[in-house]
Amino acid sequence: MKQPGVGVAITGSGSAAPAAALDNHQLGQIVETSDEWIASRTGIRQRRLAAPSETLTTLAAEAAQAAIAMAGLAPTDIDLILLATSTPDDLFGTACRVQAEIGATRAVAFDLTAACSGFVFGLVTAAQYIHTGVYQNIVLIGADVLSRWVDWSDRRTCILFGDGAGAVVLQANDCDRLLGFELRSDGTQNHYLNLNYEPTEKSLVDTVTIGCGTFNPITMNGQEVYRFAVRRVPEVIEKALFRANLTTNDVDWLLLHQANQRILDAVGDRLKIPPEKIVSNLAKYGNTSAASIPLVLDEEVRRGNIQPGETLVASGFGAGLTWGAAVFQWGR
Repeated sequence: MKQPGVGVAITGSGSAAPAAALDNHQLGQIVETSDEWIASRTGIRQRRLAAPSETLTTLAAEAAQAAIAMAGLAPTDIDLILLATSTPDDLFGTACRVQAEIGATRAVAFDLTAACSGFVFGLVTAAQYIHTGVYQNIVLIGADVLSRWVDWSDRRTCILFGDGAGAVVLQANDCDRLLGFELRSDGTQNHYLNLNYEPTEKSLVDTVTIGCGTFNPITMNGQEVYRFAVRRVPEVIEKALFRANLTTNDVDWLLLHQANQRILDAVGDRLKIPPEKIVSNLAKYGNTSAASIPLVLDEEVRRGNIQPGETLVASGFGAGLTWGAAVFQWGR
């Protein structure tokens, strides 16, 4: 239950992306495709890909450090690090590695997995710790290195994904800047987008057989995911706005998960939100999963486009299937 007078403000942002970029022309040397084919269907022109020396930890730490600095805090001020990712460096969790990397010695740290919805789910989760008075300063990171799990011979998926990280700082505040949210999941549609573990039988003794194996590359039914997104995302945004007692006319910026430009355009059309209010960096980064919303948020904040007090709607959607939206005001 929310404690009286304990609100949430988002006071800092940061982002990081690998140095190497693979553009569509280069991708055409790997699979049968072209810049025109990819760009016309997705809006993507290039994607950043992590080198072997660049890990989820290093990208997440860089984004977190930038967000903490913008908020005017030190790493030792942080109470909680929440890392939204589907591609950890360690299946036991990577948030603790980030904690050590940035020197946040007081922080509790753990991972959250909700794929491309991870940042929005993490935002709502982090806010509850502040609303209840448990923590004062939280770093929320969305980061993924999807290039590890892409089938680079499958042109249906390899054209889409890139690597990156984004982060925000949430702080306790007299005025609550998280105005409303709505989260949803539907496991009956899980088969449309997944990264599945595939076991191989291994006999230990005559009566005991276990499964050993690894994860298969990403598989996706693009048409079904598109249909799901353009139907469900406008609905969940409208519900979040209703909870905030706002309408689409009150929205200054729409921050959608950067999956496909056609999805961004379709959602904007259905909500009657003009294109100039819908931010997009798909052309440079591709689909960076949990990183996409905080990455584009940080870019727009640092360019001076997003100003304190403006009303933002962030909406993530993807594997699970999961989707959600959060309405908040930037700054204290």
